[in-house]
Parts: sequence; structure tokens; C-alpha cells
Amino acid sequence: MADVVLFHHSGGLTAGVHAFAEVLREQGHTVHTPDLFEGRTFADVADGVAFVESVGEDVFAGRAADAVADLPVEVVHGGMSFGAARAGEQALARPGARGAFFLYGAVAPSWWGATWPDAVPAQAHVAEGDPWREPEAEDELVGFGGELFVYPCAGHLFAEVGHPDHDPACAELATERVLTFLDGLD
Repeated sequence: MADVVLFHHSGGLTAGVHAFAEVLREQGHTVHTPDLFEGRTFADVADGVAFVESVGEDVFAGRAADAVADLPVEVVHGGMSFGAARAGEQALARPGARGAFFLYGAVAPSWWGATWPDAVPAQAHVAEGDPWREPEAEDELVGFGGELFVYPCAGHLFAEVGHPDHDPACAELATERVLTFLDGLD
């Protein structure tokens, strides 16, 4: 079973993030869910993004690094939207990562002036009609050998139980694929 650190999206450490982590735990994985927003949550993605911008990406990068400092380096880095960047930067900064998965977005190692480590498998899950999609990051992920799954739904947080963007069918398929990915790392 995998040891996973799951970084939340710009809504914060919501009940939906906890629910996704619990699904992974029910399948035997250990899941760490650091709260980079220190208890703040946002119902609207744009409000969370505005909060991130007001505090600064560097602050959250530091909080993510602190959150994993005492974890083994052989973790799987998972991230949701804003958290995908945190997961990506940690997978790049900490040699030994077992893998990385990204919900609601992809990461581009060029954002950090890096190349993706060959031994670290990665996958990203995005909604076809997501207004927050970043095609250049998706192209870069595919270019380094990552898997990209595009779902036939419209919302950004399509796997977030309780969120207006939630699409049960797409969420179920994305969750199944993440679990298969994690199981394949054993």
C-alpha cells in the first residue's frame, strides 16, 4: 500500500477533500492531508485563488515543504488543483518519490525550471469543460510520459463530493484510476 500526501485545492481542506482521502484509506493506503490554509476554506474557487494570490505562492510552497519534512521521501504526492502545484514541486524537490497524481489540473516541471524525474510515474485528471484548464501544462505532462485523463464533464472540482461542480460518473472513474495507479506502485 502507498503512503500518500494529498494537498488540497484552493477551497482549502474541505469535507470533500477529506472524503477523497478517506476513500484511499479504505483501500489500505496511508493518506496525509496537510492544511496549507490553516483552517480557512472557500466555497468558490475564485475566492480561494484570490486568497492564495494575497498571501503568495512562496508561503504555500514553504508550508508544503514543512508538511512533508518528517515524512519518508518514498511517498506518492497527490494534489488537487492548487495542490497539484504543491505536489509537483515536492515530487521534484524530494528525490525518491514513488509517484504523483493530480486532480483538476496538470503540472509543468518547467514552472520550476526542472525536468520530471524518469522514475516517477505521474497522472493528471481534468474535466473537458473546466474553465481553469491549462493545456500547456497538460501537454508538458504528456511530453514527459505522464498520463492525462480528460473527463466528459464541465466543472473544475468534478470529484469534490458536495461541491456544485461534482459529477458522480466522472468522479467515480477518476477515483478508480487513482486507486489503480496507487495499486500499481506496489
